Amino acid sequence: MNPQYALEALNFFMADVQAGIGPFLGVFLQAQGWHPQAIGTVMTVGGIAGMLATSPAGALIDATHHKRGVIVVAGAMTTLAALALWISHSYWMVAASQIFTAVTGAALGPAVAGMTLGIVREAGFDRQFGRNQVANHAGNVVGAALSGWLGWKYGFGAVFVLTGVFGVMTIISTLLIRRDAIDHDSARGSGPSPSSPTAHEPASGFRVLLTCRPLLLLALSLAMFHLGNAAMLPLYGLAVVSAHQGDPNAFTAATIVIAQLVMLLAACFANRLIQRIGYWRVILITFLALPVRGVVAALFIAAWGVWPVQALDGIGAGLQSVAVPALVVRLLQGTGRVNVGQGVVMTLQGMGAALSPALGGMLAQHFGYATAFLALGAVSTGSLALWLLCGSTLKKACGRHGDNTNNTPLTT
Repeated sequence: MNPQYALEALNFFMADVQAGIGPFLGVFLQAQGWHPQAIGTVMTVGGIAGMLATSPAGALIDATHHKRGVIVVAGAMTTLAALALWISHSYWMVAASQIFTAVTGAALGPAVAGMTLGIVREAGFDRQFGRNQVANHAGNVVGAALSGWLGWKYGFGAVFVLTGVFGVMTIISTLLIRRDAIDHDSARGSGPSPSSPTAHEPASGFRVLLTCRPLLLLALSLAMFHLGNAAMLPLYGLAVVSAHQGDPNAFTAATIVIAQLVMLLAACFANRLIQRIGYWRVILITFLALPVRGVVAALFIAAWGVWPVQALDGIGAGLQSVAVPALVVRLLQGTGRVNVGQGVVMTLQGMGAALSPALGGMLAQHFGYATAFLALGAVSTGSLALWLLCGSTLKKACGRHGDNTNNTPLTT
């Protein structure tokens, strides 16, 4: 099989594996008698574990020539961790499952980004990674729709079975990528180029973060964004189900399908938009969408409200899924540290996302869901403020897609 097609198949099936049972976890635990604060706390535990694992995972991907093996092992272990929830619903089993899912899943993002860069090189990365994200969002749509239908017809157990099937297909898709199709020097951003004729040794994630100011600003902005964003989907599902506005399985599936369809469309147009207005403005658009989403979620806690709430999520997350990894490659190309950089950004994103469910769950339990949505939206304005205040530095680093093709690392 053409390695690029196999890569897209991998992204399609990986979508249902990477986060375990994802947003279905909240309504699944609620059906077992869990309260919002306990659900938020156990999700936060997993988020923190994933956050701590992501930078080392990026360093591992930079160093290893066994990227396919990393994905196979991580995919298998992530699937098994999700299936463990089917066996036991105790707090410690759920917490252990979330930690294991997060730690093994942390390697999947940098591994796929690294393999993509190794297969298509820097010149083809933006286009191919955009195609990867279209496939990933399509996989989320299909996985969520099937999960909702199977959960409604056969119960939550069917959702876990589907996760297992997608896990097997993830492994098969990975093995269809030929080993010799991956240039491992290019995969870590140290392949031959006019600005980088020789390979560089990979550096630690902390060094990348400290020596590249635009990368630091990007990571901090995304951390604040995800602090407000990560809890909104599971909380909105809990809010509507608690108000008896819909079936838990069907409604949760609808929230995912709507968002992922919009993300799919956003990913399709992301490259054209980057070429037209540049990385800085594209990411600015994503930061503008979240505060509006918080207000809409607070005002309309009803089954139909999922449409505007999740459409706004789709715009932000869909554009970010293409623009952020491509921008990291641009900033660090020639250093041999691209996947460490991806891991650093994911770590800061994970920090915000890990704290978000606990913050949202606490606010929802003590002050109500509407207040929680408004507070989460307000928190996310920090990313918008930082992006605007540091606009001159970031605009110079981001530039436009296609310019500065022989760029040197943008460090300070």
